[in-house]
Amino acid sequence: MDQNRYRKIIGGSSGGFGVQLFRAILKPASYLYATVIAARNFLYDKGYFRSHRAPVPVISIGNITTGGTGKTPLTIWLCNKLAERKLKVGVLTRGYKMESQKLSDEPAVIAQNCPAAKVIVNPDRVLGAITAIKEYGAKVLVMDDGFSHRRLRRNVDIITIDATCPFGYGRLLPAGLLREPLTALRRAHAAILTRCDLVGRIDLENIEAQLYRINPHLVLARTRHAPAGAIGTNINDIKLDELAGRRVFAFCGIGNPEAFEAQLKKLRLDIAAFHVYNDHHQYTDDDLADIYEEAKYLHADLILTTQKDWIKAASLAPTEIPFAYLAVRLEFLAGEDTIEEMVKDKR
Repeated sequence: MDQNRYRKIIGGSSGGFGVQLFRAILKPASYLYATVIAARNFLYDKGYFRSHRAPVPVISIGNITTGGTGKTPLTIWLCNKLAERKLKVGVLTRGYKMESQKLSDEPAVIAQNCPAAKVIVNPDRVLGAITAIKEYGAKVLVMDDGFSHRRLRRNVDIITIDATCPFGYGRLLPAGLLREPLTALRRAHAAILTRCDLVGRIDLENIEAQLYRINPHLVLARTRHAPAGAIGTNINDIKLDELAGRRVFAFCGIGNPEAFEAQLKKLRLDIAAFHVYNDHHQYTDDDLADIYEEAKYLHADLILTTQKDWIKAASLAPTEIPFAYLAVRLEFLAGEDTIEEMVKDKR
């Protein structure tokens, strides 16, 4: 089952007897998953499982749900802030390398946008920390997607919460999108609400109220993914105001495709089609040929995707229709100074 269909089923937007039966089957699996997670956290809390402390400060960027919540843009923002203070930054990610040994997905995006940071790809964050410190002289470590990874201790735990789907439908995997129960947020120091421009004020206040009920000491901030134009190969960068009205064929393979589509609609694009692939999809020549042929048939004058997808697909794309990614940056709407001070104080 593809990811988009799965999200609609567990989110309740798909109906029918078969769908209801499928949701019922997922519940026992969710209870089993909850038991395993509870046991694991108990063993860490009581010291039966060991957590390792690094000799330099560790700042974790994570989430409590699966899917795209905006961890990568926050990681980029944080790395560049630390680099401004002349600190050698090591980014620890569990990502993987392609056969070409080039970084893929989020690690490549981080490396491209944080030239002063060293990205270390290793599922074992403890070994990754050792590499970053001994081989590259890192003075501060940023652990990407690290909230549930408890083997490496951290000085600051920051959670990203997608305001468009904040609590994973209130159920643990696989019946919902929660990686851990919401009570796990008591371990966090700060929560960054992302995509706040896509929801209303009352919804944001309700999310924050629920977070405070779980963890009254949580530091909160609001952000949005601010589009900055389109960037591609063999074309001039397209300014944001020049995108309005362009007929585009859009596609993506990310954790929250609905948010990307909503962002495109806010830009007043003429969307000829919007195709969704599974998160971390590895594009093939056939995929890009199909995309190009449909874009050509629909008279699109631009093929547009996310930076993460563009990194994987750009080398395969035909050149007759311009192919670009929507450049975005994390923009704080509230709480930026507080987060900066928190990170500085915890060093």
